[in-house]
Amino acid sequence: MQSLLDLRTKNREVAATLTKVADLLDIGGANPFRIRAYRNASRLIANLNRSVAEMVEHHEPLDELPGIGRDLAGKISEIVHTGDLTLLREIEKKTPLSLSELMKIPSLGPKKIQILHQRLHVSDLNDLKHALISGKVRSLPRFGKKTETRLLEEIARLEDKKSERMLLAQAEEAAEPILEYLHSIDGVQKAAIGGSYRRRRDTVGDLDIVVTCTEGSSVMEDFVRMPNVERILAHGPKRSTIVLKSGLQIDIRVVSKSSFESALYYFTGSKSHNIAMRTMAQKMGLKINEYGVFRKDKKIAGRTEEEIFKSVGLTYIEPELRENQGEIEAAKRGDLPRLIELQDIRGDLHVHTRASDGGNSIEEMANAARSRGYAYMAVTDHTKNLAVTHGLDARRLLAQLHEIEKLNERFNDFVVLKSAEVDILEDGSLDLPEYVLKKLDLTVCSIHSKFNLTRQKQTDRLLRAMDSPYFTVWGHPSGRLLGERAPMAFDFDRILLAARERNICLELNAQPQRLDLNDIDSRKAKDLGVNIVISTDAHDLRSLDYMKYGVGQARRGWLEARNVVNTRPFSEMKMLLRSMN
Repeated sequence: MQSLLDLRTKNREVAATLTKVADLLDIGGANPFRIRAYRNASRLIANLNRSVAEMVEHHEPLDELPGIGRDLAGKISEIVHTGDLTLLREIEKKTPLSLSELMKIPSLGPKKIQILHQRLHVSDLNDLKHALISGKVRSLPRFGKKTETRLLEEIARLEDKKSERMLLAQAEEAAEPILEYLHSIDGVQKAAIGGSYRRRRDTVGDLDIVVTCTEGSSVMEDFVRMPNVERILAHGPKRSTIVLKSGLQIDIRVVSKSSFESALYYFTGSKSHNIAMRTMAQKMGLKINEYGVFRKDKKIAGRTEEEIFKSVGLTYIEPELRENQGEIEAAKRGDLPRLIELQDIRGDLHVHTRASDGGNSIEEMANAARSRGYAYMAVTDHTKNLAVTHGLDARRLLAQLHEIEKLNERFNDFVVLKSAEVDILEDGSLDLPEYVLKKLDLTVCSIHSKFNLTRQKQTDRLLRAMDSPYFTVWGHPSGRLLGERAPMAFDFDRILLAARERNICLELNAQPQRLDLNDIDSRKAKDLGVNIVISTDAHDLRSLDYMKYGVGQARRGWLEARNVVNTRPFSEMKMLLRSMN
């Protein structure tokens, strides 16, 4: 149990230290290749499906991990053994560690942080806030009044971050081993998680666990004694509440075997869905609660969730749809969508390799995709405008296309598509010359800079980009990073119409901090007939598993397999992508 709950925590601690080194090196103007090595190592360790501490303990060679050389392996071992890193302390003598916190502010890059530190002696968020309020920042080069306003807004968001919800993927890291642990306790018959977690929302406030067990089971005592418990808020025979060190609150309820599915339905929510269901039931002389469906004092349904819906004249509503956004009316009519499932996905069309900022080779990523049963994968390394990722220029990309052709000659059941994640520049042009773009099977066109343009300018920028005949897929459309960066301002409805007219697909990026498109915009795209691509934006082998988060988001957006291009066999998918026609 200890290793199950602590594996990701230990890996995140090592990754966080490596990120701090990269941030401080970046602020100090160090060699970009050195900075990138630490960032790539941080990402690799954070996503590693093994405990790096156990690898060190068992003397397994860390330098056999992709992108980890002997020097970095030594640094990782030092962090594991001591919880600290000598290099970080040495860098901190020149550049305060607290400056790395400023890297969390989207509007601040390393050069601006360097200016703030040198000119105004800003060393942390509090220093920056006081400098902004005093009006000192606006007079600095590369700053101004608009930047001042934006920075104050971003600081306010960061200060409030403690009260924010947790990413679904982070909640899952805690939830899966806890469920496994609960199922291992003597007497526990069933255990399941409801709430926003079961509805697959992109963020989770807390976990609601429903358990049924035999009389005398020690489940409640064992639950509150789990590792990583920071506080016990309640402890009783039927309900207990704890808070983990990560800040995640977990409520557990013990119910009878006959009420398990009723309780799971009730605690899945959402609140608005539950109210609408109860109101409808009341008009029929029924009552719905966590114990079942009742007519007066007689229980008439509740052994299964399907039975609950049937008792009020509805077909079964999948958990992801229970938001009171038309699902009850659709269930009455019998025309709920047949939602997409993970096994419908036949390929991944947004994957990075070590040619830019990924951690693995093309062949390694291809073999990992094949092992997941995929028929195709697109290599979409960044282009040159995104220098921090070692983006590819025309020469390097053409060499990569040749490598892909050679690799495809060895496959008879799999295709590696020639592509790139092409930057959309401020003027709406694409970050590759036309003679290269025309050689690609498809493009994922994305914005990675100038997020704060006005709504009109951002809209015009996107429309100009979409005028290119080589624009295939619009990557992570809103540009949001959950908890860090708000969506860009642009006229989504207008862009959506333009995408339909030009046969451009919209990406639903499955990276847990993006999940972009959101559920509402995914449904808008579906209703307008715009095709969707669900992609992982994977930067290493493990990140290919992000597809499940994208599918969960797609289900929340009412998407069916027919709305998603990469549910099709290769030949059919090829016909749907604009630049392949």
